[in-house]
Amino acid sequence: MMGDPYNDGYMEEEEEWDREGLLDPAWEKQQKKTFTAWCNSHLRKAGTGIENIEEDFRNGLKLMLLLEVISGEQLPKPDRGKMRFHKIANVNKALDFIASKGVKLVSIGAEEIVDGNAKMTLGMIWTIILRFAIQDITVEEMTAKEGLLLWCQRKTAPYKNVNVQNFHLSWKDGLAFCALIHRHRPELIDYYKLSRDNPLENLNTAFDIAEKHLDIPRMLDPEDMVNSAKPDERSVMAYVSSYYHAFSGAQQAETAANRICKVLKVNQENERLMEEYERLASDLLEWIRKTKPWLENRTTDNTLPGTRNKLDEFRDYRRKHKPPKLEDKAKLENSFNTLQTRLRLSNRPAYLPTEGKMVSDIANAWKGLEHAEKGFEEWLLSELQRLERLDHLAQKFRHKCEIHEEWSAGKEEMLQSGDFKRCRLNELKAMKKKHEAFESDLAAHQDRVEQIAAIAQELNALDYHDVATVNTRCQRICDQWDRLGQLTVKRREGLEEAERILERIDQLHLEFAKRAAPFNNWMDGAKEDLLDMFIVHTTEEVQGLIDAHEQFKATLGEADKEYSTIVSLAQEVVRLGQQFGLTPPDNPYTTLHAQDITNKWSEVRDLVPRRDQTLQQEMMRQQNNERLRRQFAAKANVVGQWVETQLDAVASIGVQMRGSLEDQLKKLQAFDKAIIGYKPNIDELERYNQEVQEAMIFENRYTQYTMETLRVGWEQLLTAVARNINEVENQILTRDSKGISEDQMNEFRMSFNHFDKNRTRRLEAKEFKACLISLGYKIRDDRQGEADFQRIMSIVDPNSSGYVTFDAFLDFMTRETADTDTAEQVMQSFKILAGDKPFITAQILRQELPPDQAEYCIQRMAPYTGRDAVPGALDYMSFSTALYGESDL
Repeated sequence: MMGDPYNDGYMEEEEEWDREGLLDPAWEKQQKKTFTAWCNSHLRKAGTGIENIEEDFRNGLKLMLLLEVISGEQLPKPDRGKMRFHKIANVNKALDFIASKGVKLVSIGAEEIVDGNAKMTLGMIWTIILRFAIQDITVEEMTAKEGLLLWCQRKTAPYKNVNVQNFHLSWKDGLAFCALIHRHRPELIDYYKLSRDNPLENLNTAFDIAEKHLDIPRMLDPEDMVNSAKPDERSVMAYVSSYYHAFSGAQQAETAANRICKVLKVNQENERLMEEYERLASDLLEWIRKTKPWLENRTTDNTLPGTRNKLDEFRDYRRKHKPPKLEDKAKLENSFNTLQTRLRLSNRPAYLPTEGKMVSDIANAWKGLEHAEKGFEEWLLSELQRLERLDHLAQKFRHKCEIHEEWSAGKEEMLQSGDFKRCRLNELKAMKKKHEAFESDLAAHQDRVEQIAAIAQELNALDYHDVATVNTRCQRICDQWDRLGQLTVKRREGLEEAERILERIDQLHLEFAKRAAPFNNWMDGAKEDLLDMFIVHTTEEVQGLIDAHEQFKATLGEADKEYSTIVSLAQEVVRLGQQFGLTPPDNPYTTLHAQDITNKWSEVRDLVPRRDQTLQQEMMRQQNNERLRRQFAAKANVVGQWVETQLDAVASIGVQMRGSLEDQLKKLQAFDKAIIGYKPNIDELERYNQEVQEAMIFENRYTQYTMETLRVGWEQLLTAVARNINEVENQILTRDSKGISEDQMNEFRMSFNHFDKNRTRRLEAKEFKACLISLGYKIRDDRQGEADFQRIMSIVDPNSSGYVTFDAFLDFMTRETADTDTAEQVMQSFKILAGDKPFITAQILRQELPPDQAEYCIQRMAPYTGRDAVPGALDYMSFSTALYGESDL
């Protein structure tokens, strides 16, 4: 019986061993690592281990110990000798034990193990692994390799990138190992962060976690798995079987738990059905208990809405509430039958509900409910019909009340209003007509009020549910009707009295308007005159204004009487309004008010003394202005005549030409000194003029002189003296430099003054031409003569101003008549000083000329650049030319 499991196809492959054959070196290396680790995982339980699998099992001691650990059985006592036959005896004991477990050891003998044959030793260990680690794996009637493979496939099926088809290539990337760990211990590894592109990392992760947390030693080498074309199948199976055994305990517990859960689930479902029956029965009986009294109650609140609501509730009961409860009743009966069947099939005792909750109890309660329901709807419909008739009468009452109340709304306030006490006479008459129309309308509404009272009486007789509200509303309407009648009479009397008072007020308004308008116009004129801004320049004009103001003050007495009459009319209007409680309307005949008249009259009375004061102040100002005029005129008349006299005297000096130029110069200098000495008189006059200007005096009938004309005269006098002095000095300079005689100079001056008719000290072109001809200068009367004259004009008037001054005239005449120096003459003089050389030096200039003139020449002469130049040579030729304007100096 024990040997049958090893007769499958897989075990048959392992029975034949090729003594002479050799293992693939890579596989042999992997098997040594894996089998050594697998053996050590069991030997460590006995406190030992192996390092070299073909050496450490040669004496048979650790081999026997390994079998005792993995089988849990005691083997025969080993031989302790070290001879070969002792070792063979121990190995045979181990092989015999393996054979006793139904394993055929074909081609494996004790001698090969003792001799350290690696192939035979690995084959033996693989046989042990198959028997004790893989043989017990059963999945759906499959055993050994196929069972282990199916277990791996099922556990890794949900995982992406894992497809276990064998025990070599399917495990190279390490994801299958990681998936097995995650399936049973998901907290140890985050599978979804792994990638098949990192097989070495995946294998190390799985092996480390298995060793640390699952107590599975590292039986495989990650580098060997990755680098070998096909990992060793036996090594992978041996390692994977460790995972199976590590997780098999959890799987057995799961199977036991499932069996318990199945039994408990049946029991829980039965208990649930019992609880559901009890709950449904309790709920249904409670609903019947609450609903039955409502159906048995045949009373209403005597209102149409309340009865309709009750009918709606009954219909909801029939459509919404009762059908679900009927379904609950049927469900209850079905649940009871189903429960009894389940209990019978599971060998449980029959279920007995709580007292009063039997199916028969529920059926009896349901029959009582249907009995109470019978006739309920017919009763509600008949009651509803009666209330609808009563409600129609109530609606008619409310409709008539609403019409009346809408008509009467605001009528009391209108009749009580004192609006007629605040209107005009024409508005009051219109209100009186309107009130007469209202009295007619009030009489027409008498019939409706009587109809409202009759309907209210009928509702009381029929016992209307809201009769209290009807009576209150009817009484309110009747009371209001009585008040409206009383208020109508009272308003008519008030309108008639107000009409009489307003007619009297209208007469007073008309009289006020007739008197107030002209009086107001008079006051406006008076205010205008009293506030008039007058401009006067003399005391006579001020006195005229004072006389006119005195005449105005004489009329104020009569004006005050008229003011009192006008104000009394307005006061009478106010008195009548206060006496009869009326608000007097605005005066329709004028926009003026009594207060306006009063204010304006007060302004007029206040302006009178202010006008007196203003006129007196102006009189004093004009008297002071008169004093300032006389003071300025007295001084101005003296200064003006003196300035005119001096101007004539200065002008006569140049015209008379008496004495020599030196004598004329002395006279002019004497005049200049006298003028300077007269300056304090001008300053004093300036002070008088400032006072006149500050007093805003613009005219002075006491003098023809103004400060402006005197300033101009004074400035002309200063300018004339200075100009004449300058002209005489220039004439002396010209005379001396040109060698002109005194007679010639006088002749030039007499001719110029003769043609200077306006004494402007300048001649226009025609006057200048006539002057030249009078002096014997020949100018032909043809085109050539005109050309010659224009050439002369360009000399005397280089700026083309259109006139010739006396200095320009004198300069021209002296050049025409005198022996003048030329640039050539000056150049010849410098040549003499330079010793006939074309240049001159600074040393020669300082020796021959005065110091200031020598420095003048040195600073302005350009350096000489000729071939014969010496250091410091100066160009006197260009300097001479520049002196006469023929080149730049």
